[in-house]
Amino acid sequence: MRLGYGEDSHRLSEGRPLYLCGLWLPSPVGALAHSDGDAALHALTDALLSAYGLGDIGLLFPDTDPRWQGVRSEVFLKEALRRVEERGGRLVQASLVLVLDRPKLSPHRQALVDNLARLLGLPQDRVGLSFKTSEGLAEGHVQARAVVLLDG
Repeated sequence: MRLGYGEDSHRLSEGRPLYLCGLWLPSPVGALAHSDGDAALHALTDALLSAYGLGDIGLLFPDTDPRWQGVRSEVFLKEALRRVEERGGRLVQASLVLVLDRPKLSPHRQALVDNLARLLGLPQDRVGLSFKTSEGLAEGHVQARAVVLLDG
């Protein structure tokens, strides 16, 4: 068994799209990022890579490379999953914590879990998703933390 951990955060800005868990969410603010800024998928990508000592998202997809400008984060996640599977790994479970003050995520919980399960190839009961706010400490950002359990 292997355990991986990843986290990611982005500042929020007016007029930017907000993507989390591979879905666009209606919001007046979105992540400032080179790619689509999906902090959840970035954290998951790093968690998968860390379980096999494969570096991190910035090493594989540097924000200095114009090829990754505006790219959807599913591309990064799929590549991390491919690299894990190439080494004989199989994802068993994933758990995420998302920190965001606005918009509220709870109305989107099921859609987010559904999409994560689809992207990860896991049943929904093996995808944990928790929401937190910063309690006003860091309102202008989104943060994600992810833990993955792998067999192999």
